[in-house]
Amino acid sequence: MLPREGRDDLLDIYAHMFVERPSQKAIVIGHKGERLRDVGSRARKQIEALLGTRVYLDLRISVAKDRQRDPKQLRRLGLYD
Repeated sequence: MLPREGRDDLLDIYAHMFVERPSQKAIVIGHKGERLRDVGSRARKQIEALLGTRVYLDLRISVAKDRQRDPKQLRRLGLYD
């Protein structure tokens, strides 16, 4: 998550999740985006309660094929020396 002070006491938070297969991406997003919308809404409310300020939460899901076995991708995520 990368927080950035936004306009009028609104904190912008950008989160990017990686999955290995398009089928996993579909599961995370859900039918017509319902699952991602629900998760994002609940997460935003919890973050707002924790920080005590309004939050704009931008969630992105991308496919990174074989990311668990690719040292280059693991380094980008800070998980591999």
